[in-house]
Amino acid sequence: MTTSQAPPGAHIRKAAVGALGMLAVATGALESVVTPTLPLLQRELNMSPAEGALLSIVLLITGALITPVAGKFGDRYGGKRVLFRLMVVVSAGGLVSAAAPNLPLLLVGQILQGAMVGALPLSFILVRGQLPEGESKVAIGVVSGLFVGGGMVGTLAAGPVAEGLSRHWMFALPTFVVIAATILVNRFMPQDQPGRPDGAGIDWPGLALLSGILVTLMLVLSMAPELGSQPLVLAALLLLLVTLVTGWTAVERRAASPMVDLRMLSRPAVWKPCVLTFTICVGTSAAVHLVPQLFAVPDDAYGFGAGPTTIGFFLLPGAVAAALAGPIGGIGARRFGSREVVTAGIVILTASLIALAAVHTEVWHVVIGKMLIALANGLCVTALVTSIATSVDRGDTGIATSLVLVTRVIGFAVGVQASGALLTAATPSGSGVPDESAFVTGFVIAGTVTALSLLVARTMREGVKE
Repeated sequence: MTTSQAPPGAHIRKAAVGALGMLAVATGALESVVTPTLPLLQRELNMSPAEGALLSIVLLITGALITPVAGKFGDRYGGKRVLFRLMVVVSAGGLVSAAAPNLPLLLVGQILQGAMVGALPLSFILVRGQLPEGESKVAIGVVSGLFVGGGMVGTLAAGPVAEGLSRHWMFALPTFVVIAATILVNRFMPQDQPGRPDGAGIDWPGLALLSGILVTLMLVLSMAPELGSQPLVLAALLLLLVTLVTGWTAVERRAASPMVDLRMLSRPAVWKPCVLTFTICVGTSAAVHLVPQLFAVPDDAYGFGAGPTTIGFFLLPGAVAAALAGPIGGIGARRFGSREVVTAGIVILTASLIALAAVHTEVWHVVIGKMLIALANGLCVTALVTSIATSVDRGDTGIATSLVLVTRVIGFAVGVQASGALLTAATPSGSGVPDESAFVTGFVIAGTVTALSLLVARTMREGVKE
C-alpha cells in the first residue's frame, strides 16, 4: 500500500487540518481587504463611484461562479489536486492586485482572487475524506470559523497596512501567507482518491448563463438607487434576468453533467440549507454594512464620529465571536444536531437585529449587538454546511456544499446592496448623513427576514440522505 493510500496518522491529520486552517485564515483575509479601503483605492486610482462598486462586487461574482466548478472537479478528480491548482490561481491574483498600477489590472487580480471561494468546498472534501464522521464535523466547523475570522482580520488590518505601508502591501501580505499555507497543505495532506468518473465534459453553456445571471443581478443591485428614476432600464434588466434564469434552468436540466445539479437542489436536505443560508446572510450582511456606517455618523447628529482605526477597534469583539462560532457550531452540530444549532442561531440573530433597531445610543449597545450577530451567523452557516455535507453521499460533498456557499455569496451581496440603497434613499440632498430612521428600518427588515427563516429551520431533518 502506498503512502497516499494509507490512513493518515493522528499527527498527520492534525498537521493537515492545521494547514487548511491557516489557508482559510489567509484566504479570508485576502478576500476582505477591498471593502474597508475602497475610499482609499478610489482616491489613489482616480476611480469613479461606479468603478468602485464594480471593484467591490467582481470578486463575489467570480467566486460564486468558481465555487460549483471547484466542488464538481474536487468530487471528480480529488480535492487536494484541485485545491492546489486553485490556490496557484489565487496566489497569482493576489500578486497581480499587489502590483497593479491601475484599475484594469486590479480588476484582473480580483477576478483571479475570486477563485479562493472554491477553496472551502474542497477543504470539506479533504476533511471528510480523512477524518471520522464525528471529527469531520468539528473540523469543518473549525475551517469555516477560521475563514470567517480571517475575513475579519483582513477588514481590521487592511486600513492600517494600507496607510502605514501602502495599498500594495495589503494585498501582498495575505498572499504570501496563502502561498506558504498551500505548500504546507500539499506537504501534509494525504492524496485523496478521485471520485466516480461520469465521462461528461464541462457544462460551459450552463456556466456562461450562470455568469450572465450573476452579473445582471449584481448590476441591478448596484444600480438600485438610480433605477427608480429609470423604470425602462429597470424593466429591461429584470426581463433579461428572467430570460437568463429560464434559459439556464432549461440547459441544466438537459445537461449530461450540469454545473449545478438541479436534481440535487430539489432534495430537502439540500434546498433547505440553501434557503436558510440565503436569508440568514441577507440579515447578517445588512448589519455588516449598517454598523460601521452608524459608527461613522458624526457625534453631533446621532452617531459616534468614529474614524477607521476606532471603528476597527469597535468591530474587534465581533471578529473574535466570528472566529469562535465555527468550532462551536461544529461541536454543537455533533452534540445536539444541526437543526437545533441553526434554530438557536436564528433566534440570537433576530433578537440582536431588533434590539439594535430599538437601542443604539451608546457604543456598547452597538458593539455587543454586532458581536452577537457575528456569533449567530457563524453558528448558523457552520451548522448548515455541516448538515448538507453529511446528508449527501461522500462523492457529492463538494457539489452540495458549493451550493450553500454560492447562496451565501448571493445573500451577502443582496443584503449589502439593499442596505446601501436604503441609506442612499434616506440621505437628504446636500447632506452626507442619512436619517436615523434608515438604520432603524434596515435593522428591522433584516430581523424580519431572519425570523421568517425559522419556518424552514424547524422542518430540517437530521442525517437523512434524500
